[in-house]
Amino acid sequence: MVTFHIIAILIMIEFVSTFTTDETAIDWKQCGDSGLEKIDAEDVECGFLSVPLDYTRPKGSTIQIAISRIKHKVSADKFQGVILINPGGPGSSGLSLVTIGSAFPKTVSDAYDWIGFDPRGVGSSKPALYCMPTYHDGPTPDYIPRNKQLENFWLMRSESYVRACIKNNSKLLSYMTTIDVVKDIESLRVALLQDQINFYGLSYGTYLGQVYATLFPNRVRRMILDSSVDPRSVWYKLNIDQCSGLDYNLKMWFRWLAKYNNNFQLGETENQVAEKWNDVVKELAINPADGTVGPLEWINVFTPVTYSQLPWTLFGVIFSRWVNQKDFSGLFLFHKMPNKVLVDNKYAVYLSVMCADAKWPQNWKNIRIENWLTFKKAPIFTWYNAWHNAPCQYWPQKANKPVHINGSNIGDILLIIGTLDAPTPFEGSLEVRRRFPRARLIAKPGGMAHALKPGLNQCVTTWIAKYLESGDLPTRKSHNGPDAICPPLPEPNPEIDEQHMQDEIDDVLHERFYQF
Repeated sequence: MVTFHIIAILIMIEFVSTFTTDETAIDWKQCGDSGLEKIDAEDVECGFLSVPLDYTRPKGSTIQIAISRIKHKVSADKFQGVILINPGGPGSSGLSLVTIGSAFPKTVSDAYDWIGFDPRGVGSSKPALYCMPTYHDGPTPDYIPRNKQLENFWLMRSESYVRACIKNNSKLLSYMTTIDVVKDIESLRVALLQDQINFYGLSYGTYLGQVYATLFPNRVRRMILDSSVDPRSVWYKLNIDQCSGLDYNLKMWFRWLAKYNNNFQLGETENQVAEKWNDVVKELAINPADGTVGPLEWINVFTPVTYSQLPWTLFGVIFSRWVNQKDFSGLFLFHKMPNKVLVDNKYAVYLSVMCADAKWPQNWKNIRIENWLTFKKAPIFTWYNAWHNAPCQYWPQKANKPVHINGSNIGDILLIIGTLDAPTPFEGSLEVRRRFPRARLIAKPGGMAHALKPGLNQCVTTWIAKYLESGDLPTRKSHNGPDAICPPLPEPNPEIDEQHMQDEIDDVLHERFYQF
């Protein structure tokens, strides 16, 4: 079986190499003229690359990958090649990330062609996956299955989403794995006439990088992986492992809110703030806010505070407004305003990768037991995460065997991680470092920011710039740990930020209601 898997990958590589041969495969135009949304930056151009739907049939049906580009501005002798950027998800659009180079000195930004892209099925790529745009409307009942009736509701709801995915995406659904996307990246390299690519992956994008480096090691020039997926945990175990970190980071936010109780009036201790939170969740189970926000929708709104401390003030204002004034405006901003079609697209792609990349346990009794055991340590996010991934119980595609990640055949790469990163726990970056003998890991002790864009942490940004400009990295240490340290982002100061956040909410709502 392993031998067959290796042979199949070699055949796929050969198909990719022969599918597309020159840059004329992409008709570059101004983004608005190409049928893609205009990107707010100078010199951005966009286009589509046709790639095989099924790489085992390279002359068969094709799909189109949406691509953006900012070309280099240096002379040919100083050109450092193309750099592809992926923001993760899976399911996130990468077209606008083409502007990420502006965070670096011009000696870096001007030396590369910056390439953003929407992976297959995502956003502007054609076709895009859609299953059930109303799925996240709410309200839903209590997401903690305290009785058989609730458990059956969530299982049936998950199965209904899968049925909708099958009905609406018969062409693409079977070809949405990480390996498919990696082969698209290789097709893009060939179309851009590059012997090698540079790659910048965040979150799930780090797993794309790991797989690409394993399957196409000679095609990697430089690689940056920020917030690495643990290759041992794809994907069921990773979602279990996330829960404790998400709960811990939420409690960090509670402590911070208590520290600034004068601003938020939510309690003077972490426990008091947690009580307010639990009271809201209980209330919403009986009387959903605006008839649409129940307990699960409430947690969905506030999940960003577990990914980074940057939005702590904004969500503190929203929490405070609801508790103290029953002001729905902030909840409206993050629950009702997002484009439900785009939300559905992202979720559909997420599941199509998660459920087919690797085998999920199919014995619901065992899954239930494992989630209840995890619930004891992480009572807020365990079942939230479980139901988010429950459609994998019913997914129609046979799961793949994950690629065994092996970075022994590529050169120096840069890894970045915060030690309190919840979605991609710290141990995952240590494992990637072990598998890539020339990797260097920069850690942010006490940092919780997940997949932080460059420019926000100056120490990290400086290391990335050095690496992209000259290949310089810190010396690799002999221990099983980080090779360099950067300080994490500081906690926000609501004394400075609070009024700005109040105004920001009001401004967005004003634009929403009075834009005509």
